[in-house]
Amino acid sequence: MPILYSQLSSGNCYKPRLLMAKLGLPFEHVAVSSVDGSTRKPEFTAKNPNGKVPLLELDDGRFLAESNAILLHLAEGTRFIPDDSYARALMYQWLFFEQYTHEPNIAVRRALLVYPERAKDATPERLAATLEGGNKALLVMEQQLQKTPYFAGDAISIADIALYAYTHEANQGGYDLSAYPSVAKWLSRVAGDDGHVPITWLPETSGS
Repeated sequence: MPILYSQLSSGNCYKPRLLMAKLGLPFEHVAVSSVDGSTRKPEFTAKNPNGKVPLLELDDGRFLAESNAILLHLAEGTRFIPDDSYARALMYQWLFFEQYTHEPNIAVRRALLVYPERAKDATPERLAATLEGGNKALLVMEQQLQKTPYFAGDAISIADIALYAYTHEANQGGYDLSAYPSVAKWLSRVAGDDGHVPITWLPETSGS
């Protein structure tokens, strides 16, 4: 059985848990956290030298890091990766957008406000910059979702899974989602898709 090493409160770690729940893929969950230092212990860095979660350990003992790479691997051959080459390229486009534009602002601002150990980094300048950057990202999303129900077109894909993870808790970072009605409707669509689970969900075979 695959093993997912993840931090329960992390949106990046929620992504593979959510996808595996939707796909009905059994896995064991092992709690590892940057907060308690367990991601920096030798036994973990031997598995992922980058010292970050999520980390997927496959049945054959190989490891795969980076949340969106894990999504791509798990979703291969499923409804979450479009058959059409252009739609598939759009899916990649939004995965890159999530990591380079969305996550560095929306996820980071949430972390600065939610995690006590990050409070020292929550300077007025950084909070203002991430608020501005996050609102720009949400506006880009709003404009796309005014045209299509999902980011790669008419069907849900892993681009939606990736963007949902931190967007659905963007209010914790001080973002007003009521200003983005198409984003709010999209969040409801994703949450209404078969097999949806909340960020707090863990499989029964859990090491945490």
